[in-house]
Amino acid sequence: MSHIVIIGGGPAGLRAAEIASASGHTVSLYEQKRSVGRKFLVAGKGGFNITNAEDLETFHQKYSGPDQPSAFWGKALAGFDNKAIRGWAARLDVGTFVASSGRVYPKALKAAPLLRRWIQRLKEQGVTFHVNHRLADLRKDLTATFDTPEGQVSIKADAIILAMGGGSWPQTGSDGRWTQLLKNLSIELSPLQSANCGWEVDCPSEMIPAIEAQPLKNLTASAGKEDAIGEVMLTSYGIEGGPVYQLGPALKAMQQPAITLDLKPTFTRERLVAKMESAKKNFLSEARVRWKLSEAASALLEHFHGPFHSTDTLATATKACTVPFSRPRPIAEAISSSGGIKWTELTDGLMIQKIPGLFAAGEMIDWEAPTGGYLMQGCFASGSLAAQTAVDFLENQLS
Repeated sequence: MSHIVIIGGGPAGLRAAEIASASGHTVSLYEQKRSVGRKFLVAGKGGFNITNAEDLETFHQKYSGPDQPSAFWGKALAGFDNKAIRGWAARLDVGTFVASSGRVYPKALKAAPLLRRWIQRLKEQGVTFHVNHRLADLRKDLTATFDTPEGQVSIKADAIILAMGGGSWPQTGSDGRWTQLLKNLSIELSPLQSANCGWEVDCPSEMIPAIEAQPLKNLTASAGKEDAIGEVMLTSYGIEGGPVYQLGPALKAMQQPAITLDLKPTFTRERLVAKMESAKKNFLSEARVRWKLSEAASALLEHFHGPFHSTDTLATATKACTVPFSRPRPIAEAISSSGGIKWTELTDGLMIQKIPGLFAAGEMIDWEAPTGGYLMQGCFASGSLAAQTAVDFLENQLS
């Protein structure tokens, strides 16, 4: 019986442990924090959507990354798709439901009950947990050395699955410190960057009271050739929200990142002009009444496109309010990260080509996806695939 070591106790690592232990191998999971699933629990504070009910034919299009194999996510999702996650949760006695947005939530809207039942199942399958173990060294012969409160310990494994997360929410354990260890093994990495994050906007301090913590609802946002529909939140530093997260890859590809907002997507430009037919002055003030334009939207329009001397120019700006961004928010604040192990370093089963028996899963790999269940699904699916490939690798060695 072979020994599979999994390093990282997030959703990708836990799922990998589940697949590996169900195959009858000895499985040990190492986590640098005092408990596993910390990022899992933090994600649960917002309601905890575990996947999305979107049709699989388009689901895989939500994933992006440099040199990402075009067929990868179709294969990975087929191995553990959104329907499979709901069935998996049901077997843990956790019911789920599909919200109007397509997001899939546990009925309790909490992560903790699911995590407790999941850990119990893993223990019943023989997985041993080693917490307070930070990876300090990794060798090509699959020896991993950990710093622990009692000193260093080294473990020789038959296969190792790395699932240590990216660089966002470092307080949960995904601090990106593993990057140097992999560089020491000549594994090529892309720099870790913020993903699913807010973007900063340079605006005068006197404008902040009018916009801070104010939502802009029911808008269409665009960047490059990409569009997103939803609601954004204006902050003291810039803009947050689902459409901004979804447009992240397009924004990062722009030499001068900027977002264009259609603040009144249900009205044509001509209809807006018609509603202002009798207005001869104070166009922005009139628009706040006639178009129900919010104070925050008015402030954006005035700063980035004003002053307005005609209804035509105001209507045009309202349908295409372009806001330049200066930079994304720091990675520690981001919901997720991009960057990490380059796809060219991996087989299609997520084994690192230079080191047979070493695998990677989750946010350690250079991919990103928007919020809404796609991130969690990606971690589950990649953890499943890496573990199944590790099991097949070991069985081939034995035969």
